[in-house]
Amino acid sequence: MSEQLLKATEANVEDYPTLRDSVARSMRNYFMALEGQEPNEIYDMVMNEVEEPLLEAVMKFTKNNQSRAASIMGLNRGTLRKKLKRYDML
Repeated sequence: MSEQLLKATEANVEDYPTLRDSVARSMRNYFMALEGQEPNEIYDMVMNEVEEPLLEAVMKFTKNNQSRAASIMGLNRGTLRKKLKRYDML
């Protein structure tokens, strides 16, 4: 990769918020949208919102190689397949 392209890529990465920042912003927005209503079961809600796009991104990154995806995610292949099936991604 050329040095100029590498610098452009690094600059673009710095322009985006971290995952942590994105979650924090989304949670602030969620709580503001409640307008005084009591939230419940937000852990499950957040995990359900995050899991599918995470799986999609990892499967795309690995070109649908389930063994590699499972390894990258720190899951066994059976668990990964179960999660993929839950989201109709098999």
